[in-house]
Amino acid sequence: MHAEISFIGLFLEASVLVKLVMLTLLALSIASWAVIIQRNKLLSSARVKSLRFEETFWSGVDLNRLYKELIARGSAISGLESMFVAGFKEYTRLSKVNSKAPEAVMDGTSRAMRVSLSREMEKLENHLPLLATIGSTSPYIGLFGTVWGIMNSFIALGAVENATLAMVAPGIAEALIATAMGLFAAIPAVIGYNRFTTQVDKIEMTYANFMEEFSNILQRQAYSEKEAV
Repeated sequence: MHAEISFIGLFLEASVLVKLVMLTLLALSIASWAVIIQRNKLLSSARVKSLRFEETFWSGVDLNRLYKELIARGSAISGLESMFVAGFKEYTRLSKVNSKAPEAVMDGTSRAMRVSLSREMEKLENHLPLLATIGSTSPYIGLFGTVWGIMNSFIALGAVENATLAMVAPGIAEALIATAMGLFAAIPAVIGYNRFTTQVDKIEMTYANFMEEFSNILQRQAYSEKEAV
């Protein structure tokens, strides 16, 4: 005897609850892949922009001219560019009123850059908790559908006097599909979350290092201006 069992056929024959479980897992899988594609594009762009800005910054360009160029671009700036603009803007403003107090100038400048760093990291980490949630809950959702489907199969089997494996096989198969779909949704989400978390940590380190180096440059300039006064 040859029995052909298709995924669509098993889905159509499944109970309402198992269908809901499968549809939920399908929706979670789609959401997971949407986040993975979007985060991959965003983080790749952030890395490239950071490298380009650092090349420009350390090329010896005049900081005032670089600041004006970035301001002219408006909301198009991000990452290290935003941190530079925030720090240089606050430094320039405070230097005009506290030229004899470089400590106060640098304190305000550092706070401005830390706020900018926090905002940039929030952008990079956005939606990552969703991947973690999908990765951790999808197997359990699929397992719930499996347990429910197998339970219904054995209940139906118990009501029949002459039970055969062919009678219970479709029900068990449809139940196991729920587990497979749970893993299908969870595995890419877990891999994506771990990969993106590592990338975000590296980008954060790059941002933090730049902030320290830029602060040192501004600090030397602040003390030199104090001595000039």
